[in-house]
Amino acid sequence: MNLLVKNYHNGRITKEMNDHLKITGKIVGGAKQGAFFTGLDWVQQQCLDKLGFAPWPGTLNLEIPMDRVAVIEELMVKEGMELVSPDSKYCSGHVFPVSIEGIPAAIVLPAEDVRVHAKNIVEIISPEMLKESLNVKDGDWVTFAIDRLLK
Repeated sequence: MNLLVKNYHNGRITKEMNDHLKITGKIVGGAKQGAFFTGLDWVQQQCLDKLGFAPWPGTLNLEIPMDRVAVIEELMVKEGMELVSPDSKYCSGHVFPVSIEGIPAAIVLPAEDVRVHAKNIVEIISPEMLKESLNVKDGDWVTFAIDRLLK
């Protein structure tokens, strides 16, 4: 069954018939801060409420092509769900649901002022330890699917 989704074309997201938008990225090492953030009680609870799962402590970091960065940014602006810190000493962020090989996941984007990665590094959270579940390691390539429609 084909779903109406919006794909990136000439600097804009455009509608077309497709199953979903897929983006492939290379697994890269991270700053080792994702496990702390995703392990916070308020992050766990808000992810459960908004995404339907509590994240495994940590993130899978993917280096995506620069021409896909604008797609991710537009998705976050239009449909990203905010994770709001109850304590000003922690940053807030946004999440957007995706899937990787049928595993529920989400892109997590920390607040701009605390971002430690380049714009083309996407952090993925999931209820599973993705490297183990997918049997992958740094340097391998994985594809995530954006199944949710932009409004």
